[in-house]
Amino acid sequence: MSVQIWSIIGLVLIFLLATLRSVNMGAVAFLGTFLIGTFLVGDSADELFGGFPGDLFAVLVGVTMLFAIAKANGTVDWMIHAGVRAVRGRIALVPWVMFLVTSLLTMVGAVVPGAVAIMAPIGLNFAARYRINPMLMGLLIINGATAGGFSPISIFGGITNGVVERSGLPGNPLLLWASQFAFNLALSVVVFFLFGGRELLGRTAEPESAELSNGGTTGTTVRLDAQRILTLAGLLVLAVGALALEFDVGLLALSIATVLCVLHPGTAKSCVAEVAWPTVLLICGVVTYVSMMERIGTIEFLGDGVAGIGVPLLAAFVICLIGAAVSAFASTTGILGALIPLAVPFLLTGQVGAIGMIIALTVSASVVDSSPFSTSGALVVAGAPPELREGVFRRLMVWGLSMIAVGPVVSCALFVLPGWL
Repeated sequence: MSVQIWSIIGLVLIFLLATLRSVNMGAVAFLGTFLIGTFLVGDSADELFGGFPGDLFAVLVGVTMLFAIAKANGTVDWMIHAGVRAVRGRIALVPWVMFLVTSLLTMVGAVVPGAVAIMAPIGLNFAARYRINPMLMGLLIINGATAGGFSPISIFGGITNGVVERSGLPGNPLLLWASQFAFNLALSVVVFFLFGGRELLGRTAEPESAELSNGGTTGTTVRLDAQRILTLAGLLVLAVGALALEFDVGLLALSIATVLCVLHPGTAKSCVAEVAWPTVLLICGVVTYVSMMERIGTIEFLGDGVAGIGVPLLAAFVICLIGAAVSAFASTTGILGALIPLAVPFLLTGQVGAIGMIIALTVSASVVDSSPFSTSGALVVAGAPPELREGVFRRLMVWGLSMIAVGPVVSCALFVLPGWL
């Protein structure tokens, strides 16, 4: 049996062991990485740790620590209060504001994880305060990021259009963006009503009666002080640095959090413990294992298997399914750059429309970003209140893994099967 097959069996066993024995899945994934990588592949320790997502580790730790500080000193309370005032107390509008703001950020060039890293903690704290389902808030933020993320000047859009052009395939950047936006908007409408949006339609909140969780009393308007102003300045630096200057989100967030700790050690002392360490272990372990699978050729092995399928529509579906399954545990950016070239020989035969197939593949690879094993999904889990974090993780895992099947089915039915693209 080939090592690629063993790695697929190992992934299945990781899920089974973690589920049946209630063990942190990341720890089991590190065990699988060690056993398969050392004894079947013969990797060195450097090669095994080469797949460790250091950037994702820094993002999860840095962002959750920074917003833990902001929550402890009352800055998050002030931001929530301002948000209620902006929508004039209409709670049902807040998730849609988050959707639009996040989509605008990625539309003009912000990386999807960077935009989600900034919006998710704000949205999840708002959701906790006003009893909005965290799944509703988190998924609308993720969908908004993806909706804007395929514009011609965005990261996802630039990668996809560049690969299509270099591969000699016909492309339509504006149609790609419009299709992604429409798909994610429609999906968000489903999410809104599926996760309690109907109950929000008649609810209002008075901004003058915002309840403080820290640093104030019930019924008192939240006011800025020197510490909160400094924290807001830090969040602004994070937004400008990550979105406009393209600094690393994790390192920048860690740096800002550290400066705030130095300046106000009393408030920030307990915030390191607020970092979602179990989530960090889980996400980093699974991503390290999947990176090993990519390195030993498991993804290429699956792609080569598609070439032997004689039915064009079935082959198109299988390519989208592979893209969705891998992207749920790995970088969507990397998948877009890798799977489109793998599909080129198939697309050049003209058996299916190239533009429709590219749109279907990008939808399939990006709709699973809600998986808690992706950066966006992991940030939503980390941004949830500690008492809700495990529930949010499990529900996001069910939702994200269901998108592995739903995304390819719906996208192929809309963009490939009709044959109009």
